[in-house]
Amino acid sequence: MHLQESGQMYLESIYVLTKKNGQCRSVDVGDYLGYSKPSVSRAMGLLKKGGFIEVGADGTLLLTDLGRDVAETMYERHTVLTDLLTRLGVSEEVASEDACKIEHAISKESFEAIKRFTAELA
Repeated sequence: MHLQESGQMYLESIYVLTKKNGQCRSVDVGDYLGYSKPSVSRAMGLLKKGGFIEVGADGTLLLTDLGRDVAETMYERHTVLTDLLTRLGVSEEVASEDACKIEHAISKESFEAIKRFTAELA
């Protein structure tokens, strides 16, 4: 199943919220992203059908191995790109917003080059 940008965003959000809070539910994702309950519910159904998440009996969202791989990739892209932009003088807020847009469109080759470049700056 090909995952669109919105699906990647949902998975990354589940990953971030789970890291932060120890667990994540649909309502948490909706609050975090500012999306309506019906939108989140529909997306969770699609992610579950695609094998990216499982839903526990208590409503907790659990990333499958496939979902975790996507989420970790998006999170790494987001953090590396945010770091690069802030090093270039962009405010943290704008850098994070821009990184969020770029992380879904950038090629693996370009991202790896950026990652190597930022590692050399450290």
